[in-house]
Amino acid sequence: MKKKRKHILIIDDEPAWRNVLTHFLKHSGYDVRTADSGTEALKTLTRFTPDLILSDVRMPDMNGFDLLDTIKKRIPKLSSTPVVFFSAIDDYDAKKVARDLGAAEFIVKPFNQEEVGTVISRLLP
Repeated sequence: MKKKRKHILIIDDEPAWRNVLTHFLKHSGYDVRTADSGTEALKTLTRFTPDLILSDVRMPDMNGFDLLDTIKKRIPKLSSTPVVFFSAIDDYDAKKVARDLGAAEFIVKPFNQEEVGTVISRLLP
């Protein structure tokens, strides 16, 4: 029996991070979509239902925290979808806000692929 591929949405305004993650995750067998902003992510989520969302925290139009809050309020079917934040911000307050919003994990940039792979494997068994 063929396993159903898991779907992941990557949201980051920096093309280099999006490309690295996309390449790694596609190579690992995931179906990947990307968005370069919170606004684009919300549009993408109207036609794509991910099993996991990977989002940068700092983006120009809408930060990742506001994006998660908007998803929870506007797209109820995604309220239990795990969200992993990644950011160069490595401070207690940012991690606390992420936890309080219900994020599954907070990964600090620069990260290594093994770390990302471990987190995703745990969240998408």
